[in-house]
Amino acid sequence: MVTQADQRTVMAVRDLKKHFPIKEGALQRVAGHVRAVDGVSFDLQRGETLGLVGESGCGKTTLGRVLAGLEPATSGGVFFDISAPQRSELDSALIGGDNASDFDNGHRVDRLAGEEWRRYRRNTQMVFQDSFSSLNPRHLVSDIVGRPLKVHKEASGSTLIERTVELLEQVGLGRQHLYRYPHQFSGGQRQRISIARALALDPELVILDEPTSALDVSVQAQILNLLHELQQQRSLTFLFITHDLSVVRHMADRIAVMYLGRIVEEASTNDLFAGPKHPYTDALLRANPDLTDDDEGFRGLEGTVPDPARPPQGCRFHTRCVYATTDCGWEIDDVVLQLEDTPALFDRLADVERRSAFDADLRFDDESSAAGLASALQADDVPGPMKAALDQVSVHGQTVSIRFREVPEVQLTQRGPDRQAACVLDGLPE
Repeated sequence: MVTQADQRTVMAVRDLKKHFPIKEGALQRVAGHVRAVDGVSFDLQRGETLGLVGESGCGKTTLGRVLAGLEPATSGGVFFDISAPQRSELDSALIGGDNASDFDNGHRVDRLAGEEWRRYRRNTQMVFQDSFSSLNPRHLVSDIVGRPLKVHKEASGSTLIERTVELLEQVGLGRQHLYRYPHQFSGGQRQRISIARALALDPELVILDEPTSALDVSVQAQILNLLHELQQQRSLTFLFITHDLSVVRHMADRIAVMYLGRIVEEASTNDLFAGPKHPYTDALLRANPDLTDDDEGFRGLEGTVPDPARPPQGCRFHTRCVYATTDCGWEIDDVVLQLEDTPALFDRLADVERRSAFDADLRFDDESSAAGLASALQADDVPGPMKAALDQVSVHGQTVSIRFREVPEVQLTQRGPDRQAACVLDGLPE
């Protein structure tokens, strides 16, 4: 019997960040960074399925590629195969103010080398969204599925062929498919080949990046049932990345909701669907017609996802949130967004001199435009919490000085046993 003290964490992620540089000009100088993943932490226990959901562009796939070792992390740590005492040691180091990089005992992925790195790569496999582009069109199925076994010297010759046939049979294919090319298969069959390749080395963790999104509904059900059966047979651990809440409800034990590079809520699947604690999760659930017929009073998600190179301060979701308060982190960028809806004023904006994200001087081409901004900030179309969060609005000729109440970044906090949410509200209004 495995006790809680003996339970091993397949993967522990701590404050993981992945930023991509924005280069401009002939010299390609770095002008900023796209914060695709911006401080993600979670644990993945052996044998469980963690669903990772969110809108397109929130950073789900990038996170999966970093965890699979296909992209280097900008900062933070990914720790593979650690025991409960080791996980406690890691968390104690972070709580004490030490950097996660100081915890290194052969488990931190970005410090692995040689045989340790090979062990990690063979035990962490990925199934990609587009099965056609992830399979080499010039290679036979026997080469595609058998190559992991060959590279890691697991089998060769006739033994390699027999092992390959076994893998194909496990995913519903057979010996007759060995010497065909990917274009000779349907989308569902190609995804089965991808799954067989991922399982070739008997990994502990499989990262599934939208494995059914490009398939017909009937084929989706077949692939999902196949994955569930394989997990039961092999005691696999899944990180299931998807935007389909109906699928993740069927597959996942726990769900992490991601928005603009950060996790905003994490809970067991039953708890999350029974009652979300974050407005973004609530909006995702209400927007899915397969999950609820009750859309009374739902106003939908307004606006677009903000620029990941300049994510909002405070709560990153406040620019689209119907429950936003004065404590959600209103800033100068919110004023600029309001100006964009008023072209007559926005076209006269000459410069924005920022002292911080919450404090700046906006210079216009004429005094009347500056006065017009001060009046526009009190208009009815400006969110009430945004107006209440203004500490100062003063006009000096062609310049408007604006200062908002400064608030810290909203962090994940405990909202019950094994449940976290990043919201200033204790619970969603009825």
